[in-house]
Amino acid sequence: MEFAVKSVHENIATVQLNRGKVNAINEAFAEELKNCFHEMAADPQVKAVIITGSDKFFSFGLDIPVFLSYSKEDFIRFVTKFADLYTYVFLFPKPVLAALSGHTIAGGCMLATACDYRVMASGKGKISLNEINFGSSLFPGSAEMLKYCVGPRNAEVVAYTGAMFSPEEAKALGLVDLVVPPENLEEATRKTAKGLAEKHGPAFASIKKLLRAEVGEEMKRKDRVYRDEMVDIWYSDYTWKQLQNIKIHV
Repeated sequence: MEFAVKSVHENIATVQLNRGKVNAINEAFAEELKNCFHEMAADPQVKAVIITGSDKFFSFGLDIPVFLSYSKEDFIRFVTKFADLYTYVFLFPKPVLAALSGHTIAGGCMLATACDYRVMASGKGKISLNEINFGSSLFPGSAEMLKYCVGPRNAEVVAYTGAMFSPEEAKALGLVDLVVPPENLEEATRKTAKGLAEKHGPAFASIKKLLRAEVGEEMKRKDRVYRDEMVDIWYSDYTWKQLQNIKIHV
């Protein structure tokens, strides 16, 4: 696979995001990552999954320059695919953990919140749903994931401000579960993954379904009902101008 490099060791699959320096998300990335999860769902050797990125970036979010060339119809197609991806990860029947080595922004944050457990390296990396800062709404279903992770009030703090949170601030909000020194990130994430992988698989899948099924259905409903509103805002004059001014510093 080009953008999602998978390896399996001791029943734990590690999926290394591998798209340039910032792991920017495009349509092929979303398709490939979902296909990777389909394979892991069917693989009895995989008992838990860890998603990780590069040293500085888990994922910066969407590949904005690519989407500036998209027609509205093309972008709707991508939005639908990315929503399908984060919903599939959110409801995945096996434990999914995110090892956040660096910046986890916008679409990257959505992917992280879809996971069951988030471990973030201390240091300069930030985590944010910063869509409002460039005039965009949220992907509708991601709002439900955010509320599930941090609660309604903290979801407002995260989404209304678009703030860039340090690992420690994110932990206080519930946006991440554990903060560790960068050199301990892999070990700490694997330790938690190993503990979850040792649970009885059918029991874990059942409990996860009981906890998340209703949220998943509401995610699907919101993505269906509010998708066009989100896309219309994306293509508004104000937001389009802001998108053209986005710069990534690596």
